[in-house]
Amino acid sequence: MKKLRNWLRGPTALAALAGVVAAGVVLAVAELIGAFFTARATPVIALGSTFIDFTPPWMKDFAVTTFGTNDKAALFVGMGLTIFVLACVLGVVAFRNWGLGVVGVLAMGAVIVAAVVTRASVKPVDTLPSLIGTLAGLIVLRLLVTRLWRLHAFPDAPADTAAKGIERPITTRRTFFAATGITAVAAAIAAGGGRFLSAARSNVAQARDSLKLPTPARAAAPVPADVQSPTPGVTPWLTPSKDFYRIDTALSVPEVSAQDWELRVHGMVEQEVRLTFQDLLDAELIETYVSLTCVSNPVGGNLAGNAKWLGMPIRELLKRARPQAGADMVLSTSVDGFSASTPLEVLQDGRDAILAIGMNGEPLPLEHGYPVRMVVPGLYGFVSATKWVVDLEVTRFADNKGYWTNRGWSERGPIKTMARLEVPKSFAKVPAGKVALGGTAWAQTRGITKVEVQIDNGVWAEATLAAEASVVTWRQWSYIWDATPGPHYIKVRATDGTGELQTETRADPVPDGASGWQSVMVTVE
Repeated sequence: MKKLRNWLRGPTALAALAGVVAAGVVLAVAELIGAFFTARATPVIALGSTFIDFTPPWMKDFAVTTFGTNDKAALFVGMGLTIFVLACVLGVVAFRNWGLGVVGVLAMGAVIVAAVVTRASVKPVDTLPSLIGTLAGLIVLRLLVTRLWRLHAFPDAPADTAAKGIERPITTRRTFFAATGITAVAAAIAAGGGRFLSAARSNVAQARDSLKLPTPARAAAPVPADVQSPTPGVTPWLTPSKDFYRIDTALSVPEVSAQDWELRVHGMVEQEVRLTFQDLLDAELIETYVSLTCVSNPVGGNLAGNAKWLGMPIRELLKRARPQAGADMVLSTSVDGFSASTPLEVLQDGRDAILAIGMNGEPLPLEHGYPVRMVVPGLYGFVSATKWVVDLEVTRFADNKGYWTNRGWSERGPIKTMARLEVPKSFAKVPAGKVALGGTAWAQTRGITKVEVQIDNGVWAEATLAAEASVVTWRQWSYIWDATPGPHYIKVRATDGTGELQTETRADPVPDGASGWQSVMVTVE
């Protein structure tokens, strides 16, 4: 402990502290100045987005499986720890060799600037927050390291230096800590001010709240009264917008003004088409209930949801553009650069793929794609559900690839048949006797015709299905189990509307979605 205390009081630890404070200044100043630029110009967002771009599929799958919808928070924590370590190293290097320290800081600044300029819709001027932040951090590091040099040159107590007839500079350990503390507080205030200014300058949320959705030309079909499983604890058939899963590559939710939004349809088409948000409001919109599923959803996972959507059929837009012979894919691109490759025939058939502007009777939430996103029944989101969509390029799979296809995922992502046991939870303890089981199953565009339950290795018993709203929504089920004391394993499986049984073969989400039968262990007391 004594050695640790001495080390913490020594110049190396203080130099590391100086590096951390200087790094904080870099980020804080960039955050403050970035309030007047695009959010993607701030270092943290740019670096995090770049990291996501280079994330291999297995790591992305691990993050989603481990952290679920908290994957972005986990990324920020990991980035914070990485920046902390690098800042400590740069502080020590700068203390021991200022020239090398400057090179290190400038190298880090160059990495940040490179991350910024690679973001979609970012202009060269958007590098200014990072450049000014790096300069400010370098100045602070110089000031703090200079104090450390003076402190290191005069380590004795003031009384000792006076007795030796040495004129001691004003720098002491106490003044060093005061300087770092004041700088850290100023950096925190700058960062907070930057976020406040960003929020104050943005009126997208207010515009979204004041938007009145038009009456659909075709309302959604009435939902049967008994679509909800009678088993207590089963997820609601209609997922509230606030509870709908969110998996995307956007670290900072893009704020796109509906007034400025425009969609371009181009590529292998006879007629290029441009669409404004007002054009959407004036179009014949349709309402439809559609269940969406993330390709990263593990067996029994919760990365699926069901909502009522309002939007324009994409097939109507494609009729205007008139795709050319040979085209077989539409590459949709988000304002933040994400892209998805959707089979052209899927957007032209009768499944009601739409450009959605409404969700559950309200304008799209910002985090779910406001003002416009794609909703395509039957396909995993990574090849269809582009949020904040601004570009549709009619092309060919042979010529272009989507964001995740370039990273090892499949080109086409039809959703696999899946049954999920939600009640009871895994490792739950339940009383002996009649136990209610329940859950949800889905096979979008094919529907669910049967769900079966197996206790231990017994015979498969057919569960009771709730009513089906449509083949593009999930379907819930229930089953009463006469439970006997002891540990038991419960399995579930589904059969889709084509008569195909859900496969038992286990597969990871990469490259085209997880498969297998869910198995849950419970203890009956």
